[in-house]
Amino acid sequence: MLVRDFDFDLPPELIAQEPAGERGASRLLHLDRSRQDIGHRTIADLPALIEGDLLVVNNTRVFPARLLGRRVPSGGAVECLLVRQVYREADRPPECADGELWEALVHPGQRLGPGALLQFEGTHILHGEILERLFHGRRLVRLWTGDGSAVERVVDEIGHMPLPPYIKRPDGIADRDRYQTVFARERGSVAAPTAGLHLDRALMAALDARGVAIVEITLHVGYGTFQPVRVERVEEHRLEPERYEIGEAAAAAINRALAGGRRVVAVGTTTTRALEAVGATHDGRIAAGAGATGLFIYPGFTFRIVGGLLTNFHLPRSSLLMLVAAFAGQERIRHAYEVAIAERYRFYSYGDAMLVL
Repeated sequence: MLVRDFDFDLPPELIAQEPAGERGASRLLHLDRSRQDIGHRTIADLPALIEGDLLVVNNTRVFPARLLGRRVPSGGAVECLLVRQVYREADRPPECADGELWEALVHPGQRLGPGALLQFEGTHILHGEILERLFHGRRLVRLWTGDGSAVERVVDEIGHMPLPPYIKRPDGIADRDRYQTVFARERGSVAAPTAGLHLDRALMAALDARGVAIVEITLHVGYGTFQPVRVERVEEHRLEPERYEIGEAAAAAINRALAGGRRVVAVGTTTTRALEAVGATHDGRIAAGAGATGLFIYPGFTFRIVGGLLTNFHLPRSSLLMLVAAFAGQERIRHAYEVAIAERYRFYSYGDAMLVL
């Protein structure tokens, strides 16, 4: 299967740079797989479309992983995007006794080799040192504070929200709320599970009134969600593992829905990957627990858990588009995207939504 088969032309003006309005106001393209029918609705219609089903959301919380600072002592501008914490408190190595180790993308990358010192300033000062060069331009960075403040707290205070690269503007104060779902609880993502951005409290209450149960799981979205598929053949692509956790109550609710013939509707590709990764190793059921998954879903995949998908419109040639094509059918998705472009739907993170049932 060729990656170029997932390409399409998108007018730049359809790439949403800001939310269209308040949560709960997005347009919704409804793709019915059985009737091969496309309908144009709004996200407010979701409760009626999935009445009696089970909705699964990802409660991960985005942290402000983008640090803007300067080199020491030259003062040159530096940007550091924290990608993955390498060690936790319990297994911290001796060279990181007074800080944290992170994989990070840095700019200007060519000038920032091992030994380079960085400083990020705000209400507190965060210090950094490049320790190693890693793969795909990444660096191993040690971060510490000079006053004993927790690195996590200082990052949350002085960091910037890691908006995707196709949003061509600086992040603002409003993004700290708007690039976060209303059910975000578990800190750990460098990108939002964007399908969840459409839901607000009023819509969740309307879902409840229609008999739609809502359960939460966690998958921490990593930088891999932005990574281009660099190979020619889809099967050769690999996803970076991402951490997930499913609680006992959530697992039980999902299994009851499956046993009772109720549809399990995943909010987003992140939720889908977590559910299907667990379902694949537990004979089509969900087991509570935590782990990491690099499951790459593309056409030909057999879905064991998910029976409906609420998602955004995704980048050409992306692993996210391949997942949606696996669920809906490649030709159906190609046609749906053509319709969405013709109807001027807004694309990507702050764009409109699609419901595939």
